Amino acid sequence: MAFSFFKKNTHKAQKQGTNEAADQQQTVNQVVMVPLGNIVPNRFQPRKHFNDARISELAGTIKEHGLLQPIVLREYESDHYEIIAGERRFRAVRSLHWKEVPAIVQKMNDEETASMALVENLQREQLSPIEQARAYAALMKLNDLTQECLAQQMGKSQSFVANKLRLLKLSDAVQEAIMDGQITERHGRALLQLDDLQQQLALHKVLQDGLNVKETEELVDHLLHPEPAAPTRPEPAAPTAAETEADTTEHTAAPTPKKRPASQPKQRVRSTHSTDPRVAINTIKKSVAMVQEAGVPITYSESDDDAGHHIQITVPTADKTDTE
Repeated sequence: MAFSFFKKNTHKAQKQGTNEAADQQQTVNQVVMVPLGNIVPNRFQPRKHFNDARISELAGTIKEHGLLQPIVLREYESDHYEIIAGERRFRAVRSLHWKEVPAIVQKMNDEETASMALVENLQREQLSPIEQARAYAALMKLNDLTQECLAQQMGKSQSFVANKLRLLKLSDAVQEAIMDGQITERHGRALLQLDDLQQQLALHKVLQDGLNVKETEELVDHLLHPEPAAPTRPEPAAPTAAETEADTTEHTAAPTPKKRPASQPKQRVRSTHSTDPRVAINTIKKSVAMVQEAGVPITYSESDDDAGHHIQITVPTADKTDTE
């Protein structure tokens, strides 16, 4: 069986002989009873997770009303069949312990079987976003299709197909979380901006704190643009002897008073006092240096704690100074 929108398969079908085409046509829609023990699941089945509760519901419906639609099989070797379409129905009737199941047997090669199974599941089954993405990727590879061609033939927009395929760039752990229903497709799209390691960290945070999509996007933004650490306060540099001397001269020199003309109004002097503690620390250091240069062996130490910055100055007694 060939698909009109898969050009490669159509081309192959056109090369088949008229006798084979006639034989194939006779088998279409012919329902036969096939033993369940002779049927195997489709190797190309995109669905990896089956909801047991829904299978049980389907089995109950089949038990009450019968199997209204036969499953579709292909004979891959004598009396051995592979499911093309209807694996959920197969699982349901097997749970009912049926011996045989009504089926339509088609003649297909591996390539056609894979394409048929993928299309059938995409159109009928409620696949997870990851299963859909994998099915689209498999169809493109099997039939040499572009995203645009596949989207057109599946009745989807190209952006829809492209967004599904982008999910395959997620780490395996994130893909599994989407398939298991732990996070949504939109969560996954937000995590696409991160590398694999960051995705692992973000996924753990999302699951642990139950973050919604907006909160997940904010988390991703924080991981991509972390806030810079607060700068540490630099230690004030010890003054040099020249700086100490210059500072001492500046503060001890008596300024020469200047007479102000009588007609000139008094000007308000702006205060130059600073509340910056670093100014006070530097002033103390300069004073210590000046005293040390004068020959007084004083000691100086600094320390920090929660209360503030502590400075300890030890001045020896006069007797000890004279002895030294």
